[in-house]
Amino acid sequence: MESPSDDLVLKFPKSSGLNRAKRDWVIPPFSVPENNRGPFPIKLVQIRSDSFSGVQMAYSITGEGADLDPKGTFTIERLSGNLFVTRPLDRETKASYRLVVHAAGVGVNVAEKPMEIIVNVLDHNDNRPVFTQNPFNGNVPEAADKGHEFMTVTATDADDPETDNAVIRYSIVKQEPESPNPNMFEINSVTGGIRVNSLGLDKEKWSKYTLTVVAADMEGKGFSTTSTAVITVTDSNDNAPQFDQTTHTVSVPENKVRAVVAKLTVTDGDEEGSPAWSTKYRIISGDKDGFFSVSTGPSQLEGIITTVKPLDFEKNKQYILSVIVENDEPFVRSLATSTATVTVNVEDVNEPPEFNPKQKIIYKPEDSPVDSELVTYTATDPDIVKSQKIRYKIGNDPDGWLSVNQDTGMIKVRKPMDRESSYVKDGKYKAIILAVDDDNPPATGTGTLVIELSDVNDNAPVINERNIKICNRGSAPVLLSITDKDGPPNAGPFTVETQGETSKNWSTVMNDTSTGVFLKPKSTLKEGEYNVVLRVFDRERLSQDNTIQVTVFDCEKASFLGSHSFCLR
Repeated sequence: MESPSDDLVLKFPKSSGLNRAKRDWVIPPFSVPENNRGPFPIKLVQIRSDSFSGVQMAYSITGEGADLDPKGTFTIERLSGNLFVTRPLDRETKASYRLVVHAAGVGVNVAEKPMEIIVNVLDHNDNRPVFTQNPFNGNVPEAADKGHEFMTVTATDADDPETDNAVIRYSIVKQEPESPNPNMFEINSVTGGIRVNSLGLDKEKWSKYTLTVVAADMEGKGFSTTSTAVITVTDSNDNAPQFDQTTHTVSVPENKVRAVVAKLTVTDGDEEGSPAWSTKYRIISGDKDGFFSVSTGPSQLEGIITTVKPLDFEKNKQYILSVIVENDEPFVRSLATSTATVTVNVEDVNEPPEFNPKQKIIYKPEDSPVDSELVTYTATDPDIVKSQKIRYKIGNDPDGWLSVNQDTGMIKVRKPMDRESSYVKDGKYKAIILAVDDDNPPATGTGTLVIELSDVNDNAPVINERNIKICNRGSAPVLLSITDKDGPPNAGPFTVETQGETSKNWSTVMNDTSTGVFLKPKSTLKEGEYNVVLRVFDRERLSQDNTIQVTVFDCEKASFLGSHSFCLR
């Protein structure tokens, strides 16, 4: 129902009974404009009952805005049924009211069935749009393409969303700075999405923009309000790093590992500290054998070339390296990269003579005669460009067996060698030989001579036990152990023979392995000291006499014998 007028009458439906209407009647809602300036009260409609002829009816209302909050907004004249609004309505506070109208006979027991009336508040464009925040903040990469949307501004309107009063449209009215042109951005008038409108963003020149944004209702023709959008331009890798110097010539001594060859500095126009600014380096040519590496220095704008393997002047005197610089972050588009050329001249260093092999093994008998030649052990000088003389010396000869000719490197026997010497380990004798060049200062190389000595049967076997105690009767045989400094086949199996007077009183039997001999008196002996002479033979029949001092006890008298006493009881 449209807004009520002075002559509008709402009638109760005809009642089918004397006391109350028996059927429902739905009254369509009617609308009342908000913000009416009065004067108040303003008549909205007259309520009338014609169901009871000749009966004066009394009218009343209940419900929202009557006897419920906001109380007193609507009133009705008791006898006329005129319905009034008493104050301005505000749709944004309350959009509709539900009233119930009552009619009852005055002095007569008759009444209409209560009638419900819906009063809708008609919206008036009385609210401006309100931005949800101020300012809005957004970020856009400087390399963003045209049409790239990167942020959204939003506003709300308290008016009726079903009317144009709340339909908002957005626009940009100002851009600061206006560089490189005043229309770098555009806004979606419906959604508030802000997008790039023109290429040319440059973080290094214009790092921030401030837009003045307007939101207007009535589809952009009504009330308006403003906000700001602050746009930060973020760095994109649109500047390739450049070497400050593209050619370098350096000198590096040979043989050094981890030597710093060159430091290559660069500049980069992107944001300092960002991945688009920090650098990395590659050697792209001139190092096929991998002698060099390049790493990023602490400043992030420096490539440091170092050696990872020793350079050799005699093999290669010069390297020409090509080094490229890139960023940690890929370029946003194809950019020309910078390349530096580094010429590395290898400096000759006096290197020590080198024995070949570093360790020389020879095989000689231990009884090689004094002054006999053992071997010629020589070194070569890697400094082939120089003509240098090499002299030889003994560096370490543990037992002084050797001599070396200083000019030829011939090594001879200086004094007798002995395989059984304490300086021989596992049959090997080691000596250090020195080769010294005549540069200033001289350089010295070392070689190791290993002499594997073959055994000569030059040591007779011996009995280890030289003092024993034994009982004069009933004694078990005593086992005496035999050793030989020589090795097989110049040692065991051994044999033993008694000598002289020993043969009268003593007998011997070899053990199962022929590495020891059992000694036993042939008969009961008197107490006392006996010298037992035993001749011991090795496998090759080299022998020597061994005298064993035997103390004979009467075990029946003795209460205690030492650890080398043997007695059966």
